[in-house]
Amino acid sequence: MSPDPATERLGFVTLEQFLRKLPPRLKLLHDGGNGAGLLRWVEPSELEDPTPYLLDGEFLLTSGLPFLGDGGASEPVDAYVRRLVGAGVGALGFGLEPYFDAVPASLVDACRRHNLTLVEVPKTVPFAAIGLEFSQLLESENARVFRQLADTNRQLMRAVLSARPEHELLAALVQRVPVWAMLMGADRRVRARASAGGTGPNGTAPSGKNAWSGVELSALQPMLERLLAGSGPRVEMDSFDMPGSSLVFGHPLRSTRDANLGALVLGTDEPLTPAQNSVVSSVVGLLELLVRQRTSGSLAPSQLATALLLHPESVTSGSTRHVNGLKDLLAQSIASTRSAPLRVIQGIKADSPGSAGGDSPVRELLQWRRMFDTKLVEITDYGFAAITRLKVDDALLAEVEKLGWRLVVGDAGEFSTLAAGYQRATALRARVQATGTSARVDEVTWSVAGLLGREAGTMLAARLLEPVLHQDSERRDAQLSVLRTWLGENGSWDATAKALGLHRNSIRRQVNALAELLNVDLNLAQVRAELWIALQYVD
Repeated sequence: MSPDPATERLGFVTLEQFLRKLPPRLKLLHDGGNGAGLLRWVEPSELEDPTPYLLDGEFLLTSGLPFLGDGGASEPVDAYVRRLVGAGVGALGFGLEPYFDAVPASLVDACRRHNLTLVEVPKTVPFAAIGLEFSQLLESENARVFRQLADTNRQLMRAVLSARPEHELLAALVQRVPVWAMLMGADRRVRARASAGGTGPNGTAPSGKNAWSGVELSALQPMLERLLAGSGPRVEMDSFDMPGSSLVFGHPLRSTRDANLGALVLGTDEPLTPAQNSVVSSVVGLLELLVRQRTSGSLAPSQLATALLLHPESVTSGSTRHVNGLKDLLAQSIASTRSAPLRVIQGIKADSPGSAGGDSPVRELLQWRRMFDTKLVEITDYGFAAITRLKVDDALLAEVEKLGWRLVVGDAGEFSTLAAGYQRATALRARVQATGTSARVDEVTWSVAGLLGREAGTMLAARLLEPVLHQDSERRDAQLSVLRTWLGENGSWDATAKALGLHRNSIRRQVNALAELLNVDLNLAQVRAELWIALQYVD
């Protein structure tokens, strides 16, 4: 089983990679068939038995000092090679001169007999050059691995925020690591699965024998028994004589109190590289977060909702102990403390190309929960509403607006004032919808003009005063002055005449002319109020 061909295999330097990078003057005398094996380091040594100082997977270099004199006989050479193979040496490089002009035949025979890769190093290639080549290759390979891990982590984060996070996480895992994967619940039922061949509809397995690993679910029960019965971080291993299942290992998914919430079971034919194991560890951690959120992590919001539905009066008339209990549940739901200030947020979809309005409700819900760090989010007909401990600074507001949304940001309050805070935010929602501009409750002047806003007020003035505004500037300004003064003096002819220095009959004629021009009855209080508000937005 192999990963997506478009994705390079995550790992360190292999013997095959290293041999390709070496100068062409080096000659491969015997290929031990372990080109895919990982090389740990290049180590020169002239000891008769260097194995106590070697790690498995090393490329050993020697100029033949151990083979001078009696050491070059078949028996000691064979013992030397046998010890190297037993220590897990990846390959042996033999340097020509100063001791030998050619690789001893006894060494070639021993390497063939014990299947150890043997490379002839000419005198023109110093051992230091080989070590330097390996260091440079290892450095570039590590940089490549780090880049791939960064790309993988980004893909995993996108999967977590998707509508079906468990399925997407497993799909991303098998794309990057050559395994089949199966997510099990605490009831031992399959929740999601994936393999390099893809998933079936709704995350189910493709039809046909051996469509996944060939391992029947019943055969995995002993491993699941151990996983779900144990405690602490651990990995359970098993092996099956089936393609893709030579190595089967399971990771428990645990709660914060070490309760077993499920398991992730993986199968492969090859041991995983350190980088691949790192990807697996990341997926296990993210799956644990998801299952915790859906079990223990969801207890606080559900308890809070139940209490408020059954005892709505408890918010204002409940006992101190009961109210404090509700405050604690609320604090857990928004990752806050009992005394921290709260804000109500309302989000309105804006008519823009970047609008997230086409996203699924689940995706939107998860998005707002993440951005406002709260579990208390409601998807509404106008967009969404949330309760958060965040102040919603300009940076967060800009991030939300880039997604095509506008916000009403409530003022800071406490548990008992949330309903009033929601009402204040609702009062501003029409203004935000009309103007397309986000608003903060604590920055608004709480008057009719303040709540209406500059944009909506200007639209109102243009509509109500249109006949006056379309006149020449001199006549327009004179009529607006009369109307503004008359309304300001509460319809008093004498007070208006005195304020403008005109005769009261002149004021009466001009006001009556304005009523006819605007087609309104100025005796009605509502008409006067609307005109007075409209005049606040006329320069």
